[in-house]
Amino acid sequence: MSIERVSANRAHGGVQEVHRHASTATGTDMVFSIYIPPHAAGAQLPVLWYLSGLTCTHANVTDKGEYRRACAEHSIILIAPDTSPRGDGVPDDPAYDFGQGAGFYVDATQAPWATHFRMRSYVEDELPALVAAAFPMADMTRQGITGHSMGGHGALTVALRDPARFRSVSAFAPISSPLACPWGEKALGGYLGPDRAAWRAYDACALIDDGAVVPEILVDQGAADDFLSEQLKPELLEQACARAGIDLTLRLQPGYDHSYYFISTFMADHVAWHAARLKT
Repeated sequence: MSIERVSANRAHGGVQEVHRHASTATGTDMVFSIYIPPHAAGAQLPVLWYLSGLTCTHANVTDKGEYRRACAEHSIILIAPDTSPRGDGVPDDPAYDFGQGAGFYVDATQAPWATHFRMRSYVEDELPALVAAAFPMADMTRQGITGHSMGGHGALTVALRDPARFRSVSAFAPISSPLACPWGEKALGGYLGPDRAAWRAYDACALIDDGAVVPEILVDQGAADDFLSEQLKPELLEQACARAGIDLTLRLQPGYDHSYYFISTFMADHVAWHAARLKT
């Protein structure tokens, strides 16, 4: 697999790069960003994945996430993929919460989405294999994952489906249960069809109730988030973790909303938290 470097910028002694490549999973070109902190020749660095939310690309967290200083301090790589396939031949929807920019990290099974909207395969299989081949300093035996909103849902479900691979998982304002909110019902119904049993693989609370376990989860949630009660519902994740005995740290942050002002405030905390769990 070949990749094209779109940009490279020095930051905190490391380099922030953006790359483009042809994806076999989505059948489109895909773009991702990767921050590589300063490191000695031959060093192996842990990898933290960041999955973005609705309407976002790789650029939102890259431009506004304020993670590079912490990644440099803790010697951790951060990788941010796009949220969906894009392009003239890719189906779309006029609404912001479905179609391009709203892939929900699922492998779609319904027409016309099934051909290109295979973000689960892209994030779980194709992109990690590409990173392992192209970036020899990335230690793929030490991976953590985090994300925001739709990406928080993605991070939780990816980690719960493969806990042996991800040593750590956190989230910012995640969609805790897509089966129980309008965003999730629209996306999972549209991509996967009406059989709600098929949705359970993409719902953190359902995965936990069905037996998936991780040792611990860190979640930050803004108390002034406009989507808190209708879409995000962190209490459902709290209840599922309590039933399963999963150590959930849920921090309700007074006055914070759903924006990158909130994310950037607590990003360094999350990087440090993951770094502590990704040490050799």
